[in-house]
Amino acid sequence: MVIKADHRPLYLQVIDKLKNDIETGAYEAGERLPSEFELSKQLGISRATLREALRILEDEGVIMRRHGVGTFICSKPLFSSGIEELFSITEMIRRGNQKPGTIFLSSNIVEATSDDWEKFQIENFDDLIVVERVRTADEEPVVYCLDKIPKQYLPNYSSHDAQSIFDSLEKEGTTISYALTQIEPIGYHEKVSEILHCEPETSLLVLKQMHYDDRERPILYSINYFRSDKFKFHVLRKRV
Repeated sequence: MVIKADHRPLYLQVIDKLKNDIETGAYEAGERLPSEFELSKQLGISRATLREALRILEDEGVIMRRHGVGTFICSKPLFSSGIEELFSITEMIRRGNQKPGTIFLSSNIVEATSDDWEKFQIENFDDLIVVERVRTADEEPVVYCLDKIPKQYLPNYSSHDAQSIFDSLEKEGTTISYALTQIEPIGYHEKVSEILHCEPETSLLVLKQMHYDDRERPILYSINYFRSDKFKFHVLRKRV
């Protein structure tokens, strides 16, 4: 298991070695790594080199360190998506070869406020649909969703409608064309983390999105909390 030196910095070789061990099953998700003393001895490297490698692996989400407990292998995300792609959470879960499901927490029609009129660029509309749900993959909670939509876009909406909101809109003749998205990583959330059965060290990825139709109208505002151990997002960036 000793690292064989090549032209690259030693800490990069350690990173590759540990990643390979994870990929080949030498370490499994949730398993605790040996202590720094033991691991540095096994690899034939200094503890300073090992710490640098572990720091980078933690930044990449490959491992997590619990103070006073140890270093553990993170679960590999089940769902990966390009953030430039826009499709429903239902479709995202299906693409991960798991069965999507929904747990409804609340579904209400509330009186729209002046902030809502401004957000949706509609003057003085009356009713706003507010839906609070948990999306599941093979019955495991993975995403907490809070959706807001003017009722005029879903006049026949009924509470606990099991289908995707995207699908419901399409049945009413409205197709979502694009979304403007704000992404925020957060740590433990007192309400949402408990709902999603997160461990204290499991972070969340929050996507705040306004969805627009092909007429440039803001249709649906969503705040989605994704478990970071289950979802991975990437983006394709091109040089201009």
